[in-house]
Amino acid sequence: MLQDEVFILTKRINRTGVSVVMVEQNARRCLQICDRGYVLDQGRNAHTGPGRELMNDPHVIALYLGTLARA
Repeated sequence: MLQDEVFILTKRINRTGVSVVMVEQNARRCLQICDRGYVLDQGRNAHTGPGRELMNDPHVIALYLGTLARA
């Protein structure tokens, strides 16, 4: 799948020391690979932190990832 390739290549590029800014609708997938995430709400930064922390933040889960993210 092309989306899988994009995520793999993005992570590979980032490991070389290149910063990557990613705007992605698939929040769960993006937060899995990002060092730092910025979650927007109505165009404003609502949540900031390491991707893995944001994936476990109850507010981010409720607003963007859905209740199934806890499963």
